[in-house]
Amino acid sequence: VIFFLLITWSMQSQTTSTFSVDVNGTNRTYRQYVPSIYNESQAVPVVFNFHGYGSSALEQEIYANFKPIADTANFIIVFPQGLVDGNGNTFWHDFTSIEDLEIDLNFFDVMLENLSAEYNIDMDRVYSTGMSNGGFFSYDLACHRSNKITAIASVSGTMRTLHVEECNAQLATPVMHFHGTSDNVVFFEGNGGIINALSAEDVVQNWVDFNQCNESPIVIDIPDTNTFDGSTVEHYIYSEGMEGATVEFFKIIGGGHSWPGAIPLATLGNTNQDIDACTEIWRFFSQHSLGDLVDVEEVEDFHFNIFPNPTKGKLFVEGDGFLKLFNVSGEMLESFKIDSKIGTLNLSNIPVGLYLYQFQDLKNQNVQSGKLIID
Repeated sequence: VIFFLLITWSMQSQTTSTFSVDVNGTNRTYRQYVPSIYNESQAVPVVFNFHGYGSSALEQEIYANFKPIADTANFIIVFPQGLVDGNGNTFWHDFTSIEDLEIDLNFFDVMLENLSAEYNIDMDRVYSTGMSNGGFFSYDLACHRSNKITAIASVSGTMRTLHVEECNAQLATPVMHFHGTSDNVVFFEGNGGIINALSAEDVVQNWVDFNQCNESPIVIDIPDTNTFDGSTVEHYIYSEGMEGATVEFFKIIGGGHSWPGAIPLATLGNTNQDIDACTEIWRFFSQHSLGDLVDVEEVEDFHFNIFPNPTKGKLFVEGDGFLKLFNVSGEMLESFKIDSKIGTLNLSNIPVGLYLYQFQDLKNQNVQSGKLIID
C-alpha cells in the first residue's frame, strides 16, 4: 500500500521541490509545496509539517495531506527532513539535551529565512504542526521561537518534563493537540523513564495555564460518523486566553498513534475518521495572526461575547466592532457591524456546520477568534 501511494504521489506532486541548505556546517534538506494560485503580490502563510521518529519528509507529505487545503486557502507547506540518530532513524532533537535542540531550531531559522527571501511570506502567519516526534518539536518551537511561530498543532506528540521546565516562550501561543487514548507509542497517560513525557491532558493544561485561558472548556462530542474506526472524539475548547490565544484538545477515545482522517495503517492502531486533522488544524491556524496579538493591558479593556454556541440560527452578540464569519477553508461568508448593545443576528440562511469567527473591536483594533457551530 505504501509503495503504491508513493508512486501515485510522485506522479501528482509536480509542484513539490526539494532543497538543501547548510546549517552550521551540516547539510539539511526539506521539501516545499507552493500552490498554483500563489501570486507574489499577496503575502501568504507558511505551515511547517514535521515528520515523526523514523519517518521522512516525503512520508509526512503523503500521510498528513494538507495540499488540497493549501490549493484553495493559498499557503505554502514545508516538510523538513530530520537527521539520522545512532540507530539509523530520522529524528528531531527532543530526546537528547536542550543544547542539542538548537541544531533543529537553527534549521528552522534557515528554512524560514530562505522562504522569506524567495516568496512573499506573511511573517505574522507562520505555523508548525507535526506527527509524534514532530509534534514534540512543534512544542519546542512554541517555547523557543514564539516570536516567529504564531500557533502550533501536535498530533500524537507531547512535551518532556525537562522541556517544559526549560520553555522560554515570550508570547502567548495558540495550541491545538490531538491524542488517542490507546496510543501505544506516546502514551496518553504519559511516558516515564528517560523520556519522562507529560500526559496528553497535562500538556494541554500546561498551555491553558500559560496562555491564561478559561479553565472551564467548551466540550463538544463529535458525531460518530464512522462506526468502523474503533474510536470516537471529544473536543475541548479553552478560550479567552491572554493576547487572544486559545487551546483546543481533541481527545480520541480508542484512537491509536495516528493522524485523524489519514489513511488507516494497522501498525499505528485505530485511525479516527470522524474528523480530519488537516482541516481542523488549518481552521485553527487561520484564526490566529502574530500581528493580532496584543498586550495584556489592552485585553483587559476588550469586551466581546457571543451566545449561544452552538446555535440553531439565532446568535446574540455583545461588543462594539465587526464580526466576520468564515468557513473552515478560511473563506469569509458574512461580515456584521455590531454596536455596544446586545445585537441579534439571524444565521438561518447559513447551512448547518462548523465555522470560525473573528471579532475586531473599534476602540483598540483588538481581535478575538473562535469557533461557531450552527446545528
